[in-house]
Amino acid sequence: MIMDGLNDYGIRYKVKGRDVHYFISWSPLSIADRWTINAKVPSLAGIYEIYWMDDHEHLRMLWVGDTHYGGLRSELRRLTDPELTDNARAKKTLEDEEIWFRYVPCNSAAVMSDVLWFFRKTYFPENPGVDHSGRFEKIYMNESAPDKLIWVP
Repeated sequence: MIMDGLNDYGIRYKVKGRDVHYFISWSPLSIADRWTINAKVPSLAGIYEIYWMDDHEHLRMLWVGDTHYGGLRSELRRLTDPELTDNARAKKTLEDEEIWFRYVPCNSAAVMSDVLWFFRKTYFPENPGVDHSGRFEKIYMNESAPDKLIWVP
């Protein structure tokens, strides 16, 4: 078993034969503003989820992804600041809606690849857009988070 990350956030896993079981411990959900991100988010590689709050106070997924170079801090700043994005559709959402994020640090590209593939395959089964590492036949996942997150696709 390994543990990546700071505090209680991180990824552990157990391998049994050709299968792996990941245990993800997310950071608390936070409102995305430059000061919070600069003060609380580490400059480490990892996986993030970004949401926007709709009129019914439901979180809606905007992005799920990973970052290597530059780390979580710079990637979350870039993706959540309307002044830094070059995506016109996202810019409107970033300007008009309340944006939330959470993350999990991880220093293994292979682990991030498996975890991100699992999430994207679960959230977007018709087109996950990423591949897993190819090391395992089956990937299982358990998540824990300090917040009760319910989001609407």
